Amino acid sequence: MIGRKRKTRKRMRPSGIALLLLLAVVAFGVYSAWLLWAPYGPSVETFVEIAPGTSARAIGEQLESAGVVRSRIAFDLLRWWKGGRLLAGEYRFDHPALPGEIYARIARGDVYTRTVTVPEGSTIFDIAARLEQAGFGSRQAFLQGQAKQTHLVADLDPGAKSLEGYLFPDTYRFPRKASAAEICAAMVRRFRQEAARIGLKENVHEVVTLASLVERETAVNADRPLVASVFENRLAHHMPLMTDPAVIYGLELEGQWRGVIYESDLKRDTPYNTYLHTGLPPGPIANPGLASLRAAMAPAHSDYLYFVAQGADPQGHSSFSSTLEQHARDVAAYRTAKRKAGAR
Repeated sequence: MIGRKRKTRKRMRPSGIALLLLLAVVAFGVYSAWLLWAPYGPSVETFVEIAPGTSARAIGEQLESAGVVRSRIAFDLLRWWKGGRLLAGEYRFDHPALPGEIYARIARGDVYTRTVTVPEGSTIFDIAARLEQAGFGSRQAFLQGQAKQTHLVADLDPGAKSLEGYLFPDTYRFPRKASAAEICAAMVRRFRQEAARIGLKENVHEVVTLASLVERETAVNADRPLVASVFENRLAHHMPLMTDPAVIYGLELEGQWRGVIYESDLKRDTPYNTYLHTGLPPGPIANPGLASLRAAMAPAHSDYLYFVAQGADPQGHSSFSSTLEQHARDVAAYRTAKRKAGAR
């Protein structure tokens, strides 16, 4: 029998194996570069909330699931390369980005916040309205929530019925889901920091109440110590303070404020009507800033008992007087200035 030819299996040469390995390395490198350097992500607002204690691998999975990164593999590569600590919080993504940018944001804790500015002299009603406008729940929810947080100032003002006076005016950045309790805690903490800085330790209730009156009566820092002296002098003489902002605040608490103060309002008997009741009102009528707190702590030395706006602008300087006769002349000058301003 004629023997069959045996088929011989060709063995791959070492150069062929090397070529395949090289191609595999190149392919992996291209793929890795694509993962790391090709922008990816949502084109609409997307939030990712990372809970405290979440592992880097789990964070990568969250980001991939939310469509923020193309693959958690890219995020794992960055974690291996960069290391560092990733911080918990809520993050907002709204455009395609490089994985390195995403990683850097989470590593530095660039969490999403909303900014709220609370001007000096804002009341709890003003603050509630600003928070509602910024998306932190309803105005009423904040008003009810702050009233339940008076324990935050129990050592400063044991009889406080609300946090009025202790929500320090400033610009704040709060997480999107911040609760009324968290917001109040941050604002009271800020008050405590500023109070410690100016040495406010004693008679806090009285000082903050007086400061709130000063804050609402003048916007001119130079006049604040003089306004405080007028109130101090009237208190010493057992004279009613006769300050409209306190009357207005009492009406706001009762839901009776009509936007303009009427003569009938001055006769309405609320605890904050400083025309009918002598002494300081029951508590602060607003949240004062540093200048007013300092003025209340150290009023100017004067014999003034009266003041009124000096010109047509009620936010401008005031005229101060020691006698009712001089005050009457100052009031007449103020009314004349108002009429002239209205005629222009």
